[in-house]
Amino acid sequence: MTDLLGLVPESARAALGAWLAERGEPPYRTRQILPRLWQRPVASWEDATELPERLRRALPEAFPLRRLPVVARQVSSDGTEKYLWDLGDGEAVESVLIPEGKRRTLCISSQVGCALGCVFCATGRMGFRRNLSAAEIACQVREVILQDSERKPTNVVFMGMGEPLLNWEAVNTALTQLNHPEGLGIGARHITVSTVGILPNLAKLAQRPEQFRLALSLHAPTPELRHELMPIEKKYGLPAVIAALGRFRRRVTLEYVLIGGTNDGLEQADQLARLARPLGALVNLLPLHPGGAPDLAPSPRAQMLAFERRLRRHGIEAVLRRSRGLDISAACGQLRVELGPRRNVRAQEHARVE
Repeated sequence: MTDLLGLVPESARAALGAWLAERGEPPYRTRQILPRLWQRPVASWEDATELPERLRRALPEAFPLRRLPVVARQVSSDGTEKYLWDLGDGEAVESVLIPEGKRRTLCISSQVGCALGCVFCATGRMGFRRNLSAAEIACQVREVILQDSERKPTNVVFMGMGEPLLNWEAVNTALTQLNHPEGLGIGARHITVSTVGILPNLAKLAQRPEQFRLALSLHAPTPELRHELMPIEKKYGLPAVIAALGRFRRRVTLEYVLIGGTNDGLEQADQLARLARPLGALVNLLPLHPGGAPDLAPSPRAQMLAFERRLRRHGIEAVLRRSRGLDISAACGQLRVELGPRRNVRAQEHARVE
């Protein structure tokens, strides 16, 4: 058996073509079957009614279609939707769909939990459980389409659970599946990878020819403060990460969670501006959301606005983001699933934040 949903479209085409040739099927069958993976996905091969019944019966044995059952779905008062996907092995991940006009952004996960332990992030409190496969990553998008093809995401951001660049091989494949014309066909500039700055794999991402967007989880303008908030600073220091961004050849976004009395001072805004200016970076300012470290306090709104104004006075494009999905724990830094060792997830545990 071959999992076609774990392959890039060219490899899936080759596997299908070889199998069909062995069965004596005409070559055009590949052109019928391949779009049913991503372009016009089906929940099961039985739903591909343009195929003869003999093929619909044979396909599941050779190429079973992976599904991510929805354990729970929550809808926020602001229209944000959060999904809890069952991975079939007692693990689960979350993704978040954010509608805004004609734009529908899906925030997807790349790992179950996270090993990085950033002090403001609920996912880090889960610890790391395992990497997702390429199919598990891209099928978060596929499952949303299967629920309603009119709600296909226009944008995808790797800002859910996990650090994408610590699962590079699967993320690399998933990026192709998301972007390829015979995959989901989402434009590269509508796909964003968010990372704390894993330098070896950041270089690999930079080598890809597509114009995928990059967002750096920064959250502090100095190495000393960043180390307090993000232990990864000890391994991949801020000067080296900023230098790597300068070689990226594309505009980057710096993500900065504002924490009261910690990183929200005007002097720190000045320091942040000095980092952002040479990069021509956009700065996304994010409120601190409940669910990370209980001893941290959100920055007062007046201070957040003052921080934003200070950056703009330095000529930095800065945006104070509006929180989405707070009432269902779907905002940045809130994704978390409580699970015991290898037991089935229950819907009532969906995003329980202590």
